[in-house]
Amino acid sequence: MELSGNPKVPGAQPQQVASRGTYAGLFLVTLATLAFQTLLTRIFSVTLAYHFAFLAVSIGMLGMTSGAILVYLFPGVFAPDRVHRQLAFSSLVFAVAIVFSLLTHLVTPVITDGSILSIYSIVWTCLIVSAPFVASGVCVALALTRFPRQVSQLYAADLAGAAVGCVAIVTLLSVTDGPTAIVAAAVAANLGTLCFAREATSRSFYRLALVSAVGLSLFFVGHTVLVRQQAPLLRISWVRQVLGQGGPGPFRAPVPAYERWNSHSMIRVLGQGNKLVKPFGWSMSPTLPRGARVFQKLLDIDAGALTVMTKYNGSPEMLGYLKYDLPNLAHHLRSDADVLVIGAGGGRDVLSALAFDQSSVVAVEINAHILDISHRLNGDFTGHLDTNPKVTYVHDEGRSWVARSKKKFDIIQISMIDSWAATAAGAFVLTEHALYTIDAWKSFLTHLNDRGILTVTRYYFPANPGAAYRLTALAARALADIGADNPRDHIAIVRMPPKASGPSMATILVSRSPFSARDLTELEAVTDRMKFLPTLNPKFAENEIFEQLAAPANHASLLPTLPINVAPPTDDNPFFFHMLRFRQLFQFDQHRQGYMQFNMRAVYVLAALLFAVTILTLIFIFVPLLIKTKLTNLRGLAPWFLVFAGIGTGFMMIEISQLQRLAVFLGHPVYALTVVLFSLLLSSGLGSYSTERIAGSDIKRAVRLRLGLLLVVLVLFGALTPLILETFRGSVTPVRIAWSIFLLLPIGFFMGMPFPLSMKAASDSPSTRELTPWLWGINGATSVLASVVAIVIAMTWGISAAFWCGLASYVAATVGVFLAIRS
Repeated sequence: MELSGNPKVPGAQPQQVASRGTYAGLFLVTLATLAFQTLLTRIFSVTLAYHFAFLAVSIGMLGMTSGAILVYLFPGVFAPDRVHRQLAFSSLVFAVAIVFSLLTHLVTPVITDGSILSIYSIVWTCLIVSAPFVASGVCVALALTRFPRQVSQLYAADLAGAAVGCVAIVTLLSVTDGPTAIVAAAVAANLGTLCFAREATSRSFYRLALVSAVGLSLFFVGHTVLVRQQAPLLRISWVRQVLGQGGPGPFRAPVPAYERWNSHSMIRVLGQGNKLVKPFGWSMSPTLPRGARVFQKLLDIDAGALTVMTKYNGSPEMLGYLKYDLPNLAHHLRSDADVLVIGAGGGRDVLSALAFDQSSVVAVEINAHILDISHRLNGDFTGHLDTNPKVTYVHDEGRSWVARSKKKFDIIQISMIDSWAATAAGAFVLTEHALYTIDAWKSFLTHLNDRGILTVTRYYFPANPGAAYRLTALAARALADIGADNPRDHIAIVRMPPKASGPSMATILVSRSPFSARDLTELEAVTDRMKFLPTLNPKFAENEIFEQLAAPANHASLLPTLPINVAPPTDDNPFFFHMLRFRQLFQFDQHRQGYMQFNMRAVYVLAALLFAVTILTLIFIFVPLLIKTKLTNLRGLAPWFLVFAGIGTGFMMIEISQLQRLAVFLGHPVYALTVVLFSLLLSSGLGSYSTERIAGSDIKRAVRLRLGLLLVVLVLFGALTPLILETFRGSVTPVRIAWSIFLLLPIGFFMGMPFPLSMKAASDSPSTRELTPWLWGINGATSVLASVVAIVIAMTWGISAAFWCGLASYVAATVGVFLAIRS
């Protein structure tokens, strides 16, 4: 086993040397770690609920931090002369634990009703799922702290592996399902063990890893074939506390008729469509003829959102029931219309336009699998709507497509398309759709003809109609910004009568021009005939709040007085669905928002997570010191604490803020996840590698200089990014992705430098050399805390505020560096 002294540090102990196998092993382990962590967000979105998906991120980071702390607390177990053997062992445990934690989670129901049992079940789930990350954390901590002279290259391999892992999940989920993709992550970890075991000259580890890798690889390939044949052996059993639930409504089935995964969602076809059923919908008029029956199948998205496929043979007579549907009010007011449907789904809104014999329909859908399932696999059932001469389907994100379209429309329809499934890729980091902001609605309104109507349908809770209030404020502000003199003359809201069970709905109609007397007469007639209820129009307001919200001049004085936050969202603060102010998180009476209390609970989960990670961060930082070190030996360590805490906090806050910002710019959270993580991690790895040759006395000057350059680059990035994103918002998706990468690469390059340089500086100091695993643990613990704090800041003060707080953290790290290496 090769050892080498460090002649530049008097009295230094011999140090291990990392070989190619060490780099390759670390690359594979971090690839598996990020892939497993990200895939868990997809699994949690289905098995728990979308607002628990972000929990997977915190679990992963906390687990890895725990691994680093273990390395610090037990130096005898993790002795330097056994580092290669420990790397092989920890990576093998990581691979095996991935499989067992997945199997345990899939067979264990998790209760999420807020009871004591709920708390216990969630804690148990966290413990089970965190176990693999502890082993990964041990492995990564050993690799980054036991080879101080090569930390730049090793940190580059770490980040490069994570970057590739981010891209790998997109490919994996295009060929297999979520559980099987996690098995592939275990294979990658096993391959890492093989690399480490060769350096450890351990035949036992090598043989175990080889057998495990071959076995899991064969399972992955074989099970992927079964998945493609719709006959998987490993299937999610518990879907949101229900065993074998196939979906809501009349289509419950132990096994779906068809299941398919991609990076966007898990999609299941529920029902065979061979029985006449009452038309599915939460917004049908009470006057719908009792005998109305259709053949339908449901598309269930992440077990939390639905879209309907209806049997259609080309005869409009089959579609008469759609004229009783609340979201279709605009069709009663505009005939022979050019219609734009944003979020085509299974085709319900497209059929609505055909039912009213409209002139043309453009249907935009972002999820390619939904289009494939609707048109290719079920085309004979749905009538091949994609070949209908009146219909044009577009695979794209709705808002950006509208921004670059030169066409104007008579009706733009958005009907419940952004439900919880769109938020499944990571909740809070990636929750908000780009459709519900002032900037988006201004774009929609300017793409309407003079008499055009934007129609949007959302849930409605009569006792506290927060969503309807916010839609009203949003419409009024957008209208005012495009020059409307009296926005209320352009707005009408109609809702369903209260229902004994299930959600009620409201539809807002926003006209480019003021509604005419004829429009209002027709709307009143349709509302009366369908037994809907008027909520707001130019002549009527259900209550004074609606009336005042329709006038933007009232917003400044009115909005702060309302019990929940219904201020119109912006691109910088796009959190339409989360209306609790942070100070209200524990005012449980405000959580009672009817069917929308689901979103209120999500904010409560965020608050609980913030409390938990704050406590755990303090434990990870201070308890190891109390166990290992006498307090008298801690003098002079405060600057190093500031350095590594600042680096961890700064990196994570900037990463999270850009995930949120680019989710709006790119139009879907998955695009943001892939682009941001890949770009930042890869460029940070290159930045780390660029510090390879810096050693000895050069380290102090280099870390000061490069942190200073990082601050300059971040200031320029923060100032220029909003302008560039606004300029290219209407570009095609590949162009928007290219600009996103172009913006992220420079900051990632410089953000990759502080950690390896600071670790080198700490390793060269006799007073801190033994503390490097603890310093790595500080970096991880503060990253966990920052990942949650960044979301709280963004939801309270905006995404830009979260970014500038990240910059402030790097400023603190810079101050710490100057204090720590003054000599």
